[in-house]
Amino acid sequence: MRTFRTMARGAALAAGLLLAGGALAADIEIKAPWSRATAKGATVGAGYLTIVNKGSAPDRLVAATADVAEKAEVHEMAMDNGAMTMRALSDGLDIKPGESVTLKPGGLHLMLTGLKQPLVQGGVIHVTLTFAKAGPITAALPIGVLGATGPAPAEDAPTINY
Repeated sequence: MRTFRTMARGAALAAGLLLAGGALAADIEIKAPWSRATAKGATVGAGYLTIVNKGSAPDRLVAATADVAEKAEVHEMAMDNGAMTMRALSDGLDIKPGESVTLKPGGLHLMLTGLKQPLVQGGVIHVTLTFAKAGPITAALPIGVLGATGPAPAEDAPTINY
């Protein structure tokens, strides 16, 4: 009887969270994560991936960390009067329900600063993405060749569901 009550309370709590607009980590899917090798001595690198919000409520990427860097931030690159500019998104990155956001070279990306070691082809970067509703999600970013413009072929690049 006690087990049934505990289960019933847990189910009621989960239903209440869903009705209140809460998100479960299962609502966020990380697809095609990747990075590219850096030159020897580089102090910055980047990470790329697609974030899919499968839920019915918006969520926001509010923080990131990486095992290979002192700091990880979402940055945006844009052209301003013919000059490329880059800035951190200090308010985070919104992911609307049913939509996806792709972090890729030349646009939104994870900026990794204070690299602790070079990013070497064949290695893996472990990042933790923290969402306002879904909470922390860890992803593995395989490191491709120096100058890569996209992830490894689909059969080599994992899709990670959380």
